[in-house]
Amino acid sequence: MESKKEFFLECYKLGIIKFGRFTLKSGIESPFYVDLRPLASDPKILKNLANYLLEMLPLDNFDLICGVPYAALPMATAMSLESYIPLIIKRKEAKSYGTKKLIEGIYQKGQNCLLVEDVITSGKSLVETIAEVEQEDLKVADIVVVLDREQGGKQLLESKGYRVHTLFNISEVCTILQENGELSDEEVKRIQDFLKGNHIQFEEKTRLSYQQKFEAAQHSVSKKLLETALAKESNLIASADVTTTQELLELAENVGPHIIALKTHIDIISDFDYQNTIIPLKELAAKHQFLLMEDRKFADIGNTQELQFTSGVFKITDWADFVTSQVIGGFESLDCFTNVGVVAIIGMSSKGTLTTNNYREEALKVALSHPNVIGGVSQNALPDEILLFTPGVNLADSGDGKGQQYNTPEHVFKTLHTDFMIVGRGIYKSENPAEAAINYKNEGWKAYLASL
Repeated sequence: MESKKEFFLECYKLGIIKFGRFTLKSGIESPFYVDLRPLASDPKILKNLANYLLEMLPLDNFDLICGVPYAALPMATAMSLESYIPLIIKRKEAKSYGTKKLIEGIYQKGQNCLLVEDVITSGKSLVETIAEVEQEDLKVADIVVVLDREQGGKQLLESKGYRVHTLFNISEVCTILQENGELSDEEVKRIQDFLKGNHIQFEEKTRLSYQQKFEAAQHSVSKKLLETALAKESNLIASADVTTTQELLELAENVGPHIIALKTHIDIISDFDYQNTIIPLKELAAKHQFLLMEDRKFADIGNTQELQFTSGVFKITDWADFVTSQVIGGFESLDCFTNVGVVAIIGMSSKGTLTTNNYREEALKVALSHPNVIGGVSQNALPDEILLFTPGVNLADSGDGKGQQYNTPEHVFKTLHTDFMIVGRGIYKSENPAEAAINYKNEGWKAYLASL
């Protein structure tokens, strides 16, 4: 391959950078305009570009390559062909038909994905893409960019812990063109002055604090949860996936001081007896100031759900503070839960789940509009109007040693802006559940504070 300088000059002949006065999407007037899409029309240049980008990277770090749509898609494809690293494709938006996927391709949960971008300015498109890729249970630690406009995007991503590799920056490009007689000293000075005064900062969505959510909450259970979180400095919900009354009550006694709620599957208690199971459980909840969450996942027509909720041996209506429910039955199927809060199942993480993007959108509409719904279980961030409950948090899954945390408190609070984390085996399978609960409580609260 030719030198990096010679390579850029070959690219420049395709008209990828223009100088003059251009109004950008942000409304700012810029002395230069960058459009790298013509590079895809020259196979030799595209191939060489792919190899230059690959040379900068520790390739054994990556299982997948993904280009930020649209200009970087052919670049990512060329890199995949040159490196034999599998390619996945991210859509601008999910299809409303067919598979309705946002990410296309073959991948597995936990794989490391390299993001490819053509130009970085503010970093906005990359921040958005990272969030969408990570919501598919993939990890992002490295980003490779062809050209950095030097307007703050690279620094923003690096401040968030991502490694950003850039092939060129605009100052370097200007020097090459100046030396080659393509730019005058006056034009270079004008570009330098522009760069000094035009770092772009986009408004990132920030999470509301528990206090802010408490003040805005309408439902009494939402208020109680948030009030308990503030009082105990905890956002921990322990999942009691145990099968006997003794195990249930022992767990409640041990972890009660450190949790805001205990999540039960009451129908798996083999020796269930209302008097001996529920009465002492309610007493422990009052003693240690935590709420009871029955993870029933109701999923039927309203009349049947009402019977399941109020009747039978469990009489859930008499003791649960809030319950989980699918929304597949529609808006009116949630009307029966009049004296409790409802956590709607909006998205699931299981392989082959049918909770597609279109389903999630419709389920969220129901959740946001129904007065009984206080929150949702989702693999995606939710609007501030409802609370987000995130299961599957485990400190043992601390990452892969390649710079990215995953399914830890840090991940779910920073990336998803979750409100409450649900921990199961990490606590009830622990040799010392009380000690484990304290550890999760502290880590969860620390992660929440860091995400503000």
